[in-house]
Amino acid sequence: MASQYQQYSTVRKYWHLMRPHTLTAAVVPVLVGTATAKIFLLGSEDHLKLSLFIAMLVACLLIQAATNMFNEYYDFKKGLDDHTSVGIGGAIVRNGMSPKLVMNLAITFYIIAAILGIFIASQSSFWLLPIGLVCMAVGYLYTGGPFPISWTPFGELFSGIFMGMIIILIAFFIQTGNIQSLAVWISIPIVITIGLINMGNNIRDWVKDKASGRKTLPILLGKNNAVRFLALMYIVAYLLVIYITFFKPGGSIFFLLALLSFPMPIKAVRRFKKNDTPETMMPAMAATGKTNTFFGFLYALGIYISALLGGI
Repeated sequence: MASQYQQYSTVRKYWHLMRPHTLTAAVVPVLVGTATAKIFLLGSEDHLKLSLFIAMLVACLLIQAATNMFNEYYDFKKGLDDHTSVGIGGAIVRNGMSPKLVMNLAITFYIIAAILGIFIASQSSFWLLPIGLVCMAVGYLYTGGPFPISWTPFGELFSGIFMGMIIILIAFFIQTGNIQSLAVWISIPIVITIGLINMGNNIRDWVKDKASGRKTLPILLGKNNAVRFLALMYIVAYLLVIYITFFKPGGSIFFLLALLSFPMPIKAVRRFKKNDTPETMMPAMAATGKTNTFFGFLYALGIYISALLGGI
């Protein structure tokens, strides 16, 4: 019985290390990009390639999980994490994992993702290899290297572009063999919702980050202005969906399914306004992640339904 409990406890430690609440940020872009590809495969003899979809999905999950591990490792090394820190996996400071183990596991995930990337490139285009390497480098450099991106005001931009737009366009390209302007437009709301997960994290941690010398966007704006900026960008994301639906060729009323997620960012903004400590802002931070999840899944569903019905 004790052995079974130990095994369960070990599995749970590894699961928490990957920060599972962030993993949908890797899933959503692949779903959106693949669903958009379906629109452009209508009327052709080509079909969605399931093997490439699965390889892309697994690779993105591994890269996201590894990025979280790099974050865990470097924040510990720089003295930013301790047993009281919130919003972290806590593998090192609470669960007793060695920093070396965390780093080695992250590298292993990157190696497996790279192998999957080679398979994807072999089935589509080897030009994807340098693009994939850049994405992986950004994942590492977000908290690693001499000038971590997470210490600058550009964390939201980098996470939104590389986790959102680039992944959507790669997922689209490996299915269609080209890039269409509609895919670029469709990716922009996801760029915003993923970037705002990062911003929610930085708002929650802005006091501690400021004391450590970071220059994140919420630190430069101040907490109240950062929350206002968060709210404004959510409005922009939803307005973009409406714009794409009615004013871009290939838009469909089914894209508007994404609007059903609108209560989630309202909760996030209200909770950030109401609370000031990292602990009390955790529900607000969680709401930014849920917003991306619900928004993204509904968005992908609407795009896919549109493709099935011929882009009504």
